[in-house]
Amino acid sequence: MNAEVIYKFFPVLSAGQRQQIEMLAPLYKDWNSKINVISRKDTDCFYLHHVLHSAAIARFIAEFLPDLQARMTNPEAGISVMDVGCGGGFPGIPLAILYPHSRFLLVDSIGKKIKVAQAVADSIGLNNVTTLHSRAEEVDGKFDLIVSRAVTSLSNFIPWVKDKFSEGILYLKGGNLEEEIAEAIKKCKLRPSQIFQKDITDWFSDEYFQEKKVLFIK
Repeated sequence: MNAEVIYKFFPVLSAGQRQQIEMLAPLYKDWNSKINVISRKDTDCFYLHHVLHSAAIARFIAEFLPDLQARMTNPEAGISVMDVGCGGGFPGIPLAILYPHSRFLLVDSIGKKIKVAQAVADSIGLNNVTTLHSRAEEVDGKFDLIVSRAVTSLSNFIPWVKDKFSEGILYLKGGNLEEEIAEAIKKCKLRPSQIFQKDITDWFSDEYFQEKKVLFIK
């Protein structure tokens, strides 16, 4: 499966953005031969399982957060995003391609994965990405948005980034999340209205996305 699966859902991309997207698969294939960055079984479905999955966050922003969408696409707005536990660069690198006017900090506690994320960003000319070998709790500063892909349970994750964002957290997670959400509400002292979940299959119908969701924590 090639990059066309991305263009089907994101047709309004510049030639430069398309080139960056098309460069990802061979770069990750090469890095994966040296360092196990993504699951070997996922390499044939790289664009579906990693790039499109990451891009579900962009679909959520466009549909449910129009004011944030406008700011993230405005070169004068200076929106900042932190990707926590980015691994080799997901969801941060696909989102940085889709939002070239926003600034992304990709953070991971595993040095070799951060090395890959930085090398990929450099190779495709993503100058809106910086990387940091660190734990999220140790990162200084505040960001407009936090993004992440299933690094831990919500009740663990939310305290890591407490007081580090102004707009919210967009979190990719799979499975039945009712118990996990209830636990996060209790442990993190949230109101139920502060956590909203959206089924990714409402946008992307492939079987891979069954039970996968975007969670928004306000």
